[in-house]
Amino acid sequence: MSIKAFELVSAIERVKLMSDKAKTQIECLDVCGKNMYIGTSDCFVVHYSIEEKTQSNGRVTFITEKQGHKFLLVKKPVVQLRGASALNRIMVLCDNTLTLLNMFDLEPIVTGAKVKGVVCFCINENPLRTNPFSVEICVALKKKVIQLYTVTEDRLIHLRDVNVPDLPLSLGVDGIFVCAALTSQYCMIDMDGGHITELFPIDSEQIHPVIKRISKEEFLLSGPSALGIFATSAGVSQRPPMQWSDRLTAVCFVHPYILAMNDEFITVHSILDQQQKQAIPFQGGVFLGDFDGRIFVASGREIYSLVPIPFEKQIQALLADKRVTEALDLARNANKTGMSRDKFLKMFKTIQQQAAFIEFSRQQFDEASQLFKESSIDVREIICLYPHYLPAHSNFTRSVPPLHEIADINQLSKSDENLKAAYKDFLKTFLEEIKGTNFALGYKREVDVALLKLYAELMPEKLSELISVDTGCDLGDCVEWLEKYNRLHALGLLYQRHGESDKALGVWTRLVDSQTSDPSFPGLDFVVDFLANLTDHELLWKYVDWILEKDEELGVRIFTDRPTSEAQSERLRPEMVIDYLHRFPKAIITYLEYLIFQRKLEKEKYHTHLAVLYLEDVLKLMESNNVKKEELDIARSKLRHMLQMSNLYRVQLILGKAKEKDMHAECAILYGKLEEHDKALRILVHKLKDYGAAENYCQLNSQGKEPGYRKRLYHVLLSVYLDPSYERRDTLVAPAIALLNSSVADFDTLKVLHLLPDNWSIGLLSQFLTRAMRMGMHNYRMTRIQRMMARGENLLVKQNFIEMQREAIVMNDEKTCAVCNRAFNDSTFVRYPNGVITHVHCAKNKYVCPVSGKLFSVGKR
Repeated sequence: MSIKAFELVSAIERVKLMSDKAKTQIECLDVCGKNMYIGTSDCFVVHYSIEEKTQSNGRVTFITEKQGHKFLLVKKPVVQLRGASALNRIMVLCDNTLTLLNMFDLEPIVTGAKVKGVVCFCINENPLRTNPFSVEICVALKKKVIQLYTVTEDRLIHLRDVNVPDLPLSLGVDGIFVCAALTSQYCMIDMDGGHITELFPIDSEQIHPVIKRISKEEFLLSGPSALGIFATSAGVSQRPPMQWSDRLTAVCFVHPYILAMNDEFITVHSILDQQQKQAIPFQGGVFLGDFDGRIFVASGREIYSLVPIPFEKQIQALLADKRVTEALDLARNANKTGMSRDKFLKMFKTIQQQAAFIEFSRQQFDEASQLFKESSIDVREIICLYPHYLPAHSNFTRSVPPLHEIADINQLSKSDENLKAAYKDFLKTFLEEIKGTNFALGYKREVDVALLKLYAELMPEKLSELISVDTGCDLGDCVEWLEKYNRLHALGLLYQRHGESDKALGVWTRLVDSQTSDPSFPGLDFVVDFLANLTDHELLWKYVDWILEKDEELGVRIFTDRPTSEAQSERLRPEMVIDYLHRFPKAIITYLEYLIFQRKLEKEKYHTHLAVLYLEDVLKLMESNNVKKEELDIARSKLRHMLQMSNLYRVQLILGKAKEKDMHAECAILYGKLEEHDKALRILVHKLKDYGAAENYCQLNSQGKEPGYRKRLYHVLLSVYLDPSYERRDTLVAPAIALLNSSVADFDTLKVLHLLPDNWSIGLLSQFLTRAMRMGMHNYRMTRIQRMMARGENLLVKQNFIEMQREAIVMNDEKTCAVCNRAFNDSTFVRYPNGVITHVHCAKNKYVCPVSGKLFSVGKR
């Protein structure tokens, strides 16, 4: 695809040679700075000064003036000219002789240095030696030899030569490598080793051989079928071939363009994609060359310059044609044209942004996203394409000059709702990817507001996550939008995020009261959790009544699920909360349970209050006719648990009410709290006939007490079993025997024997008596062992004491503490077994020496 990369500008409209009537023609030229040297067909070298001027309208013109000329006397065409500005010399090839002229007066050098039999020559732009006051050249001779020379101000110094199989017609050199076009083939020559690598054959009668150095150790060659073939010093091609015109006569290279000339056109090709970009009509061309980035082309009597169109204009032309890939490839190579890094980066980012909007307009969203990120675009440039998505009070204005001509996505979608949805989905995805990155730095509010509006419209389930995290969404922009799409829960969260808790609760109460619906709203639980963590206690009380009327058990969590780190508040004192909850029976029970069982508050009024409430619940259930047995059992179980575990409630108060309703199990527990164990056990045995409960009673009430207390309880139970006044005492023989034989029960054997009826046989009591005898013998033996061990220990202590008394410890004024090195002021001191003596306060551990750290035995028990 075409692009205008160069413009043909006249440099010298008609070269003034020896005479206007002379039939002389331009053969070659060279440009060094502001000097142009022209070689003619009749052996003249003409010197011009040339200066490039840029007019206010951007057009380039040239100011030239002839400085002089020189006739070389041989009347043969000047085939090649190359200037060496560092030496103030011109190398001239005429009549197969290479000579040196002075750059300013065009006179031959005094030494007359020359090389004869030369077919062509070229300068080594990557020389082996880096002497700034010499030039390396490569020369092809008629005698089938290629030579390297070093050129100084007055000498041509021969370095080396390599014989070739055919006559060389054209040369290119880079370092030690020479690419040569022979009469029958191209070859690559290593001048160090003399090795020749054949590349490909040519027909020099059909093809004008052309060699152009492209980069380090890479050349462009004119090949068969009008192909331009790239070849490296290794003899391989790393780029695809280039198709150009037939009858090629000259080639030059200015990155990234290759210019090729034939007898009708100059064609411009890109080295990036090997495609032709421009064709410039030019007939009668005899010379084409590039000189430090400047390109000059000559016909027989006129010289023109191919002035490059600025890269920015070329790229803008490509972007205008929607040729994004070509524009970006060209832009990436703009820094190789000498542009400063800062200017290049600024230009390249702008081009990437323009290209991104082109891809955006063509729905190439992946490519657009990548370009937007790489160019670090101001994200507001994208958001502003979506009507009302920027914050209302944003003062953003689009870039000047504009990056695109898009009004908004409505212009791009053209009323296609699916396409509009695709554009919105792109923005959502793009903003999600950049959120929290450096790309969105400084634009948090714009990004979050746009995402909120997108989520409200497309993905309401993501609103909570967006708002709950540190959000830049402000109320002014988002309230109306959330109400428009009925995203009320998100609206409440936004109010909460901005500290407007009252407004947030107002929204959530509307949702709970079913004035409107929002599928994302979690329900009343959420409001309770919010109030439970609310630090504004005045506001909390405003909504407590409403919550409790909705659900008592849920509402009481406002008071029970408070943060553990919350400071005590007068408004939330337990007494105040209890007074308030009197109207809500379930809530007050739950709150008292929280105070007693979780917070472990030990206040008599809390424990008594809860016990009374439990009792009232049980009584109500007992009076009801429709109550289920399981429900009553659960209620009584809670009451019994409270009565058993707490010692702080008013026992007589509860006992009076329990006795009125014949609540025997509860009465037993209460008698136990009053230490009236006989009454308690008689209830369990005589009225409830629950012998297991009676034994369990003894076990529970003896926990943490001395062994004698435990024995007394079990003795009381046994007395109840054996009470002769009980009418049905015969039925209690079996549980009495079971109690005596129990491994859990603990008795004083003598007291039991006095209590047992005389008519009980030994066989009936054999198990109890056997166990009692064994236990007695065991206790007797253990006592003896303990006594003997105590005696042994006493002897050891005496022995140690005697041994310690054998060695005298002399304490005087010169004796110092081994730890602090201070003298002893009183008669007390500490001596360790290894002889170390310290103050009492310096001996931190009596088992460890404070000086050596040695551990002594801590005892032999």
